[in-house]
Amino acid sequence: MADNLPIDVIQSHQEDNDLVTGSKHEMPAQNTARAEANEDVDEKYKQDVPPDGGYGWVCVACVFWINAHTWGINSSYGVFLSYYLSSNVFPNTNALDYAFAGGLSISCALLVAPLATYLIHVYGTRLVLNMGVFFETLSLIGSSFASQKWHIFLSQGVCFGWGMGFLFVGSVGIAPQWFQKRRSVAMGITAAGSGLGGLIYSLAVGAIIPKYGLGWAFRILGIVSCVVNLVCGNLLRDRNKLVGSRFSAFHAPLLRKPEFLLFLGWGFFSMLGYVALLFSVANFALSVGLSSHQGSVVSALLNLGQGLGRPFVGMFSDTFGRINIATFLTFMCGLFCLVIWTFADSMGVVCFFAVLVGTVSGTYWATVSPVLAEIIGLRDLPSGLSITWLWLVAPCTVSEAIALKLRRNTADGGTSYFHVQIFTGVMYICASFCLWLVRGWKVGELELAEQRRQLTASQGPLTENTEKGEKDESPATIPAVASSGEAPEATLWIPFSMARRMVALKRV
Repeated sequence: MADNLPIDVIQSHQEDNDLVTGSKHEMPAQNTARAEANEDVDEKYKQDVPPDGGYGWVCVACVFWINAHTWGINSSYGVFLSYYLSSNVFPNTNALDYAFAGGLSISCALLVAPLATYLIHVYGTRLVLNMGVFFETLSLIGSSFASQKWHIFLSQGVCFGWGMGFLFVGSVGIAPQWFQKRRSVAMGITAAGSGLGGLIYSLAVGAIIPKYGLGWAFRILGIVSCVVNLVCGNLLRDRNKLVGSRFSAFHAPLLRKPEFLLFLGWGFFSMLGYVALLFSVANFALSVGLSSHQGSVVSALLNLGQGLGRPFVGMFSDTFGRINIATFLTFMCGLFCLVIWTFADSMGVVCFFAVLVGTVSGTYWATVSPVLAEIIGLRDLPSGLSITWLWLVAPCTVSEAIALKLRRNTADGGTSYFHVQIFTGVMYICASFCLWLVRGWKVGELELAEQRRQLTASQGPLTENTEKGEKDESPATIPAVASSGEAPEATLWIPFSMARRMVALKRV
């Protein structure tokens, strides 16, 4: 049964078993029961095989609509921002204040991730999801009565971020638990929800504000999101006990792994580019002479591209490798920003760019869980994601503020976004390079695992001492890669061999 699990998960089991069995003879008597309990959990986990369907598809649909009514609604902030900048809604508020309000919602959503992870461990997933529904509804209804800028900071920024964070953290790890071979497809579908939601609500907000006013735009969003999220949140079922998930809010040993640090670098640079692109494109349309309505259409098309592209990102990830596709598409997003966005000066070109870049701009959100599962294994996925969300607070907070500072006034009284475009493109390319290095490590890990497998096969059945967890120090048991005296894992980071593996044609 364990043969059906990914290599990195199998290795995680072996390491966990070594930690338990290798020290059994030295363990105090009072800890014996705990050790036996850990062995039972490990055994149950090794025997679990995701169903690759069934009720999992219901969970996929629920997470899809939760994303549509959290990240999708948040994506419409570009339309709100365009309206704020063109109208004196809140006195004594400058563009930088509005930028921080938008970034605050995402950063607060990520900041509550450790708390949400802890609450899931103690009280379960359902409570956390319902807390998210409460905070998000409160924020949107509260925003409808805002009259000063600090009201928006608290409601549309902090409170909405808490609601989105509880809903996101509570739901993001559920779909991967139900799938193995189709995991990336399932994650691509769920991530597409934010694109579809962004499309719907960018157009809706752009139409509601001129007709009914800003207040009713918030109230309508609050009522609709409350109903949808409440239903979907209570239909979700996790498999935390079956897979033996570890819900440590901050698992420090992960930070000693270079591959995990590079993964965090991929997220850091991706978010600097993503938030700047997402919140700037609507106002950029105004800078090239388009109307506010056309700006909302451009923002909607960007989200349409995300909705259409993310399921295909997942499908290609399962076919060609999750790290391969994430690296390639992250790089392509940066390239599109540098070679297309910089020359966009008409409605047609801007719309073409919005749809095209939308298909790849959200690659991070479509692949973050499957890619991280490939790096650290499924059991440590909740802990790894908790650290990841906390790490992304800073770039999500400052990205749009940086973008607004990079704008330049032109001689004809307009605004130039050229430096914003260069900044966004370079950030995505830096992100792809971080993940490219991770790819080189993963190829080496697979090669090392294959060498160990061949060595085990050549030795025949395990000896009695090895089965008990005792270390066999005979020369035949030491992999050839460690003959130089270095630990096998250390050899994965030798620059020359790393460069060779980075360009190797392999599905990872």
